[in-house]
Amino acid sequence: MQSVNQVLKIYNSISGKKETFNTVTKDNVGMYVCGPTVYSNVHLGNLRTFTSFDVIYRYLNHIGYKVRYVRNITDVGHLENDEDVGEDRISKKARVENLEPMEVVQKYTYDFHETARKFNLSPPNIEPTATGHISDQIKLIEKIIDKEMAYIVNGSVYFDVLKYSKSNNYGILSKRNLDDLIHNSRSLEGKSDKKNPQDFALWKKAQPKHIMKWNSPWGNGFPGWHIECTAMSNKYLGDIFDIHGGGIDLKFPHHECEIAQSNVCFGTNAANYWVHANMLTLNGQKMSKSTDNNILPDEIFVKGSPLLSKTFSESCVKFFMLQAHYRSVLDLSNDALLAAEKGYNKLMDAINILEGLKDFSENSDFNIMEWIKNCYKAMNDDFNTPILIANLFDAVKFINKVNQEKASISKKDWEVLLSSINSFVFKVMGLQKSKLTNNDNSKINDVLDILLELRDDARKNKNYELSDRIRDMLKNKGISINDSNKDSSFIID
Repeated sequence: MQSVNQVLKIYNSISGKKETFNTVTKDNVGMYVCGPTVYSNVHLGNLRTFTSFDVIYRYLNHIGYKVRYVRNITDVGHLENDEDVGEDRISKKARVENLEPMEVVQKYTYDFHETARKFNLSPPNIEPTATGHISDQIKLIEKIIDKEMAYIVNGSVYFDVLKYSKSNNYGILSKRNLDDLIHNSRSLEGKSDKKNPQDFALWKKAQPKHIMKWNSPWGNGFPGWHIECTAMSNKYLGDIFDIHGGGIDLKFPHHECEIAQSNVCFGTNAANYWVHANMLTLNGQKMSKSTDNNILPDEIFVKGSPLLSKTFSESCVKFFMLQAHYRSVLDLSNDALLAAEKGYNKLMDAINILEGLKDFSENSDFNIMEWIKNCYKAMNDDFNTPILIANLFDAVKFINKVNQEKASISKKDWEVLLSSINSFVFKVMGLQKSKLTNNDNSKINDVLDILLELRDDARKNKNYELSDRIRDMLKNKGISINDSNKDSSFIID
């Protein structure tokens, strides 16, 4: 392992504390992360979650583990809420868009993959789909029925939470008390086949109009949301594996139910470490389409948004996300993105300067090995990217001093620093290199601002021919103009 003989500690949601990381199999890691339900465009909250686990995956690889990273695609389309009622999300989107359900799946799976590629997220080693594992889910449901922890009603199968809780801790992950859940639950009043409101569906009987359905021992239907991930994680990682991850919104009920299913089927909590990434808010509030407090990735990267003064690169947004610890709430705002862009550009400038250095001294004014040790110390403390970034900027300050001939570096230390900073920035954090320096960017932006000012003047003077000509000439060079704000801004395609 390359972590400078340090111990890796990971915060485990089950214990509520950081624990020393010990793997099931020496030098190997099995990691399962809940992937998207592909009925809509991937949103920024998704991207933050997948970025967090991308860094975890990259770092584990970096320090010498062989990682099997499994991230699923939910293409069945579980119901609209966690009480097993409502309409299948994918079927609903198919109806709204006048498409076949699998056309919806294909469309939004492609969108997810394209966005992940632009964001430079590592593809998982295995990406199973829920529809490709229906038989595996049916086998597990049969096993739960055989263990008398599930019951069949009118072609549907439900997990009996109250019975399970007599000998197991339902709430081990979310720390919810079952008595409180029972007290706060609405009365069923004959509207459900469930014995109790807390029970969750393992298999749902499909109504005649339901499109996505499969044959089963209990009739035509479709799987419950929670059994999908239990079946896929178990198939590719075994009865007990190392890390199970996802967004904090999945902790209850999804992950809690996965643990219950796994305990019945395999006698384990599925994973030894349950890891959760916290949410992303927008301007201090929860992202919501209904209140227009929402930005899609494409609006940040390409199209522009009324909530932002300009567009930002994928690496800039990724750098912004990594400035906060993955377990903390992160608020996205125009000012925060502008500040992150400045920091990202300073980091890229320093790396460009470091690569171009040619004059070396016999000694260095910077303790490179201590700096490397501190970088690993940050990442070994539950993947603390904000502290890693602070250490990177210690190196940036030194690099700029060397460039100004106010500090010295030996060739040997230069080689070590260059290799190490490239590893942490590009291999571990997964940022993409900017070829432009801050000075280059500034000059380009100044020119574009002049063109935008001339175009705005032309529009105000009703010289639409000149206004359109400027717009079209820029468009031909891959630069679009965003007129959604009061003042125009440019978007580099």
